Amino acid sequence: MKTFVIKIGSNVITENSGMPDFSRLRSLCSQVSSLMNMGQKVVLVTSGAVAFGRKNIQLPEKTNPVLKKQIWAANGQIDLINTYQKLLADLGHSIAQILVTKEDFRDRKHYLNMKNCIEGLLLQGIIPVINENDTVAITELMFTDNDELASLTAAMVNADTLILLTNVNGIYTGPPERPDSILIQQVNHDSRDLSNFIQASRSSFGRGGMLTKLNMAKKSANLGIEVFIANGKKEGILNDIIDESAQCTRFEPSPVKHSPKKWLAHGEQYYKGEIKINEGAKKALFSTRISSLLPVGVVTFTGNFEKGDILRIVDEEGKRIGLGRAEYGLKSLAEKIGQKNQKPIIHYDYLYLFTHE
Repeated sequence: MKTFVIKIGSNVITENSGMPDFSRLRSLCSQVSSLMNMGQKVVLVTSGAVAFGRKNIQLPEKTNPVLKKQIWAANGQIDLINTYQKLLADLGHSIAQILVTKEDFRDRKHYLNMKNCIEGLLLQGIIPVINENDTVAITELMFTDNDELASLTAAMVNADTLILLTNVNGIYTGPPERPDSILIQQVNHDSRDLSNFIQASRSSFGRGGMLTKLNMAKKSANLGIEVFIANGKKEGILNDIIDESAQCTRFEPSPVKHSPKKWLAHGEQYYKGEIKINEGAKKALFSTRISSLLPVGVVTFTGNFEKGDILRIVDEEGKRIGLGRAEYGLKSLAEKIGQKNQKPIIHYDYLYLFTHE
């Protein structure tokens, strides 16, 4: 039995006019049902609330853009979740709605509560349908887009496979509409940087773009999750992915990381403090021997952090090295900094290192 996290983008379930594409939703739900009937676990991360709300409510042009989005999301989420509920209920499956913000992933205890809820739903054969709570998530509280939310969710539930559905087949060597552009079907650990192939454009009805999908896919694959970027508009795409016949971009997974490290991997925007370490500590962290970060290796630190908060680690040149969970707060670290035979400020089990160059 595998756990799939499937992200459905706004462009997948809306028509060119911006109206909801109910036939596409029906088809995708049918394919999700097939996965469930095979004994697999499925988590849906769906966009589309704003598009559904735009269909229902006409707002004056002068309305504040952020308020517009909040109003449309608040109204459209009802339609969106009811549509999923009806379509999947007709196929014999129950769903549960989960609305989240970035704040929900910052605190380890809160994160674990959410993880336990989702895993409990999966054990009961219920499909969690997750979306960002656009009514309260604005500015710094927003995810980059639902690709980031899907990647975070996949790490949280220890998913085997993450499928990012968009309106193109995957990553191309140039603009997808150009006839000389070639679909990149496989991305391995040692594949060259693909970001140069991608134009910085966004979808018509969503926030995200292919560069975000690439970054989230690479991060997820590095955590041991198999990732596909595929065309959700193509009929039977989920079935084709399972059958290994899909025209899409697949990311080869690395060995699976320890669960806390998956949480930390996405903590770049959540850290409460920064620790600068000396060269000796840096070499120890990147050696083949398992090492925690000790106060003796700390040069300076900044921020206001307590036990359990995420810390960013940098070297003496300011280059970011990794992320870790603080074993104690800044007052205790101030007393121990530079001293030998002290308790680690970051234990190895709660240490995530970026690729060492």
